[in-house]
Amino acid sequence: MQNFQQRRGQFAFLATLLHCLLFRIFVNRSLALEKIKCFGFDMDYTLAMYKSPDYEELAFELLLERLVSIGYPHEILAYKYDPTFPTRGLVFDALYGNLLKVDSHGNLLVCAHGFRFLKGSDLWNFYPNKFIQRDDMKRFHILNTLFNLTETYLFACLVDFFTSCPRYMNCDTGYKHGNLFMSFRSMFQDVREAMDYVHLSGCLKEKTLENLEKYVVKDPRVPLLLSRMKDVGKVFLATNSDYNYTDAIMTYLFDLGEDDKAQHRPWRSYFDLIVVDTRKPLFFAEGTVLRQVNTDTGKLRIGTYTGPLQHCAVYSGGSSDMVCDLLGVKGKDILYIGDHIFGDILKSKKRQGWRTFLVVPELAKELQVWTEKSGEARSTGGWGGAVERGLAAASHGAPRGTSSGLRSCPSEAASLSPSQNSLSNCGVWMSSWLSCTSE
Repeated sequence: MQNFQQRRGQFAFLATLLHCLLFRIFVNRSLALEKIKCFGFDMDYTLAMYKSPDYEELAFELLLERLVSIGYPHEILAYKYDPTFPTRGLVFDALYGNLLKVDSHGNLLVCAHGFRFLKGSDLWNFYPNKFIQRDDMKRFHILNTLFNLTETYLFACLVDFFTSCPRYMNCDTGYKHGNLFMSFRSMFQDVREAMDYVHLSGCLKEKTLENLEKYVVKDPRVPLLLSRMKDVGKVFLATNSDYNYTDAIMTYLFDLGEDDKAQHRPWRSYFDLIVVDTRKPLFFAEGTVLRQVNTDTGKLRIGTYTGPLQHCAVYSGGSSDMVCDLLGVKGKDILYIGDHIFGDILKSKKRQGWRTFLVVPELAKELQVWTEKSGEARSTGGWGGAVERGLAAASHGAPRGTSSGLRSCPSEAASLSPSQNSLSNCGVWMSSWLSCTSE
């Protein structure tokens, strides 16, 4: 009975801790908000959160249809999207067709060939040193966005299908069918081109707009947040999406019903500057021509815009330098909020000196697994104490060498996952993708 009471107390503590962690903002560099004069937002997966797994299922179905239309077997249409398998930040090995989870140094943590997880001799045959050269960008492709989740799962499906299909002969670097050879590299190119087609052709956007309630999260706190930010500084929107799609999504997000006092306020009035078609990360370098958008037709006005900032106006293209000029701020004055570790965060910080805020919805699952596993380790006298001390040190800005306890247990930490059949980035052993957030 005493043990039962003790265990119940532990679970209650973990539940309370998890609830607190889910609503926290994690900081790896000091930030004085009173010095921030301007707040910038991406739209997709930032202001506009897509419902998972519904949105990923839609994208996955469109990808399968596209691959079949260019010659892939119709049997692949039988695959259904499984949200428990993929996670952001995995690496696809275009030589051997494996999905890899690696740490910040290139050490291999998890390897999957299709849905088969490789261990022991199977793993050593591919990677004798359990290490990859991350700089080899022609071979190793990092899948680091939330839009890449469907691609990640599709790679696993295709490898699983061709490996088990009797019509194809398995080779180290691909599959052979008669006189035809399909390499994993060509498979990667086909999937990437299919993904580009789904986005550029507009079919994913069209399906999304047909059922916004199913695919887009509406949060009534968003207008309130932007209003409060606008009271203390300037607010801008910089998105890669075109104006018509942006207008439809944002109109839906800010339409809060008949009882809301702000229902008649146009969504554009919440921003001092709106820029669409930014083509990030090019936006943070030389950029493109800045043009003004006709909000009545959605078409671009002829010529480069050179005038002053206009209230509620919408612009297309441009660069981050132009944003600073139009808003009258410097790079250090800006806090930019986005979900793309490369296109939104690293480029804006390293090239322009913007302060950055990364949206990581996966943290909810990460924190849940961490609290559960650390509780088990604590109760069994395991390495949970070292993990907690390391996390506590990291959260207080300790040097990287402080968390020696974390460095000493990679094999245990890498195994912390909610499912044995998942590549989910759970556990405290820092992956390559996660390490970018602290650079």
